[in-house]
Amino acid sequence: MRFFFYPNINIQTKVKKYPNMKNGLLLLLMLLLCNSNLWSQDRPNEKIPLIGADAPVFTAETTEGTLDFPKDFGNNWKIIFSHPRDFTPVCSSEVLELAQMQNEFKEIGVKLLVLSTDKLQSHQMWKAALEEISYKNRKAVKINFPFIDDHTMAISKQYGMLHQPTSTSKDVRGVFIINPKDKIEAIFFYPMNIGRNMDEIKRTVIALQAVGKGKDRLLTPANWQAGDDMMVPQFPYTDKQLTENPNIKDGFYSVASFMWFKKMNQSLTGTGM
Repeated sequence: MRFFFYPNINIQTKVKKYPNMKNGLLLLLMLLLCNSNLWSQDRPNEKIPLIGADAPVFTAETTEGTLDFPKDFGNNWKIIFSHPRDFTPVCSSEVLELAQMQNEFKEIGVKLLVLSTDKLQSHQMWKAALEEISYKNRKAVKINFPFIDDHTMAISKQYGMLHQPTSTSKDVRGVFIINPKDKIEAIFFYPMNIGRNMDEIKRTVIALQAVGKGKDRLLTPANWQAGDDMMVPQFPYTDKQLTENPNIKDGFYSVASFMWFKKMNQSLTGTGM
């Protein structure tokens, strides 16, 4: 294709002289605007909700009945696990691990739910099959968390679980950790061929609960486990505080001027914010 440029031509003069040109330009502009609007309307809710945002609200049919989320889960922590498909090997192993750990999550105040773009009947059959499996030499267990029917993909789009370079109809392995105030606290995405580490997801919840306690603005260092010492974002006490309470320094230590730790005497695994 060749392009020709006429630097001395006055566009306004040409439009006046050739009114059809003006109409054509207006028509072209309108088509461009329409196409832009249609493209944006085509994906109204596919943006991934970010940390700190309100968890998107939805109502759906599940293996435990109709769910109004997050309202029905009340003042609990909540975790949404998205899966590509029912009856697939990696998804099945993940749900079996969750089932084995469901009481552990319950103890730290967490409600679990599983979601894929399969229909409810498929979920019910898959759940029943999983409840008969003895996995890793452990007894089969009854699954007490719901499987969500999202065959319309509406929820998957709300939570940005359809990653189009991978698939337009199957969810990637998404994890959304949501606090009792229904704010998103943490997000994980895994490829379809890699199973998730459920212990790490549980550890993340415990860490979020631990840093949310009190007014100390605590932090967790790398590889932190419940009961480990925690970090503080700045020098932990003033000269005045040290004068008034000389023992305050015994509760802290540093490994560098910019890395201060608070000594923790017991595990922080409560359910509060």
